[in-house]
Amino acid sequence: MRGIDDDTGEFLGPSRGEQRREALAVLDLATALMAQTPARLAQLPLGEELLALVLDCQRITAQIARKRQTQFLAKNLRREDESALDAIRAALSHDKADTRRESAALHRIEAWRDRLIAEGDVALSELLQDFPQADRQHLRQLARNAHQEKLQNRPPHAYRELFRELRELMAETPAQD
Repeated sequence: MRGIDDDTGEFLGPSRGEQRREALAVLDLATALMAQTPARLAQLPLGEELLALVLDCQRITAQIARKRQTQFLAKNLRREDESALDAIRAALSHDKADTRRESAALHRIEAWRDRLIAEGDVALSELLQDFPQADRQHLRQLARNAHQEKLQNRPPHAYRELFRELRELMAETPAQD
């Protein structure tokens, strides 16, 4: 029972609902840790014991045994101080945000490459509005060569080179979205 302070009338500790929500949040963290690759786990701020527990948990394939081991991992995580759990959560969420940003940037580059090949000078002039320092002739030549490679079923050398050029261009000056 948590009790009430006689002097102030306030509750002494968290309610059962709050305790349950905290326990479920730690269980979700344990599940997220189990979904990580061993290389990614090595980058996280986990102690050796927690890392060993996560790796053991990942090796289990039977559903009920895996669930039981996940709950055991969550129990051990609850024993950690809150700052350690916050550091792990921050590292996991930071990784997701970086991955999403990198993926979006690659998709943007691929879209520009495909537009340059399909639309030609129209797309090139739009690209040059966003990136005036780009080399117009070189990009036009790469787009034309990539288009020819596609038509003639040749290996995509210019296609890849155009992607590299666009990636370097967009890395120098990120576009304002």
